[in-house]
Amino acid sequence: MANREKRGRSKGAAGNNRVSGEAFMQQNAQKAGVVETESGLQYQVVEHVEGPKPDEWSTVEIHQRALLLNGTLLEDTYRLNQTSTVPLNELIEGLQEGLQLMGVGSRYKFWVPAELAWGRKGTGNKIPPNAVLHFDIRLVGIG
Repeated sequence: MANREKRGRSKGAAGNNRVSGEAFMQQNAQKAGVVETESGLQYQVVEHVEGPKPDEWSTVEIHQRALLLNGTLLEDTYRLNQTSTVPLNELIEGLQEGLQLMGVGSRYKFWVPAELAWGRKGTGNKIPPNAVLHFDIRLVGIG
């Protein structure tokens, strides 16, 4: 009985996240400076630097602040003053797309719809189902 009740709450939260996420993305797309790609990824250029851009096979060095829409902090390498280095093709689909728009040294804000992130499943306790994610990313280097 407890498992059924838990599943019911999960489905309700997932539905609420989907509806609120879609509403947020619609409103955010209307803001000055926000660009929406064909896939639904939204971004805003904070600092543009002409420089080399990564491709899908690159390893990238980034600073990032990752948040849920409610402000819950998921990760903040700026605060830790320690960059992350990761193969681009291991990141969520939305960040794979977004980072390829950036020249080294650039800083962008991204709003990643659930379909380009962890979707209906989320990641257990950290990222709920159907969550839209907000990232503030500086591309430090390409390896």
